[in-house]
Amino acid sequence: MNKNVASAHVQPFAVASLSRWRLCIGLAIVCGGIVAAVNAFYLRVAVNDPHMSGALLGGFMAALATALGTLPVLLSQQFSQKTYDSMLGFGAGVMLAACSFSLVIPALASAKAQGASAWGSGSIVSAGILIGAGFLMFIGRAVPCENFARGLQSPQAKSLKRVWLFVLAICLHNLPEGLAIGVAFAGSDPTGATALATGIAIQDVPEGLVVALALRSVGYGRGFSAGLGVLSGLVEPLASVFGVVVIGISESLLPWGLAAAAGAMLYVISHEIIPEAHRKGNEVYATGGLMLGFVIMMLLDTALG
Repeated sequence: MNKNVASAHVQPFAVASLSRWRLCIGLAIVCGGIVAAVNAFYLRVAVNDPHMSGALLGGFMAALATALGTLPVLLSQQFSQKTYDSMLGFGAGVMLAACSFSLVIPALASAKAQGASAWGSGSIVSAGILIGAGFLMFIGRAVPCENFARGLQSPQAKSLKRVWLFVLAICLHNLPEGLAIGVAFAGSDPTGATALATGIAIQDVPEGLVVALALRSVGYGRGFSAGLGVLSGLVEPLASVFGVVVIGISESLLPWGLAAAAGAMLYVISHEIIPEAHRKGNEVYATGGLMLGFVIMMLLDTALG
């Protein structure tokens, strides 16, 4: 009888372990396929195009930073909630400065260089910002997130749903970050584009960490949690390539693209990152991280630009 009970407990555990291994192997295959496809694209197309090459390298730098952020989870390191919220605030500050100095200001300059007046360039950039934020808002509402775990009302199911929605939000907001990198490299200021990509990469480190920690907190294994964190960052090089392609169609789209990327990033800062950083009552630490991130990114951008 005891043996039967023991085997009844062991069998579900073995099935669960096998399922997790399958998920990990599947994630590894997907990541390998994406990397191979992008490498082939680089060798055939981007290597002869400095704009495309820069965007792809900048996107991969951001993806690598996201992967770097997952390492503490693989090494079983523990972080306090205050540290977690401070890092989120730091990422928000970096993104905020990047919006101001690497996107909005270059967008205004680009519009003026194309012959727009002061009012005209300001109107173009304002409209672009609203379009970018509105597009991301539409994406957030259109994705059928509410169908996830429908009918499951237990506290564990609700926690699982909240974590997956947060992970989805991080993946969605990596899209405008990648687009911002591509749009920046499509312009005529590679130094400013490099500063933007560097700033986005800096704030992607805590993003990779928070994705992995969020999944780890609801019981997923270290390998699966870190693997999904890495996968979330691979959105950025793909989006950066798309950004260069769109701007390559017409130079007149450059100020619109820069402004739309800024609007999307501003939306993410306000709608996702800051509320999550303040959710556990560590507003002071999150705000301190935001101020520090903004100052560091401002110095980085102005010094390199």
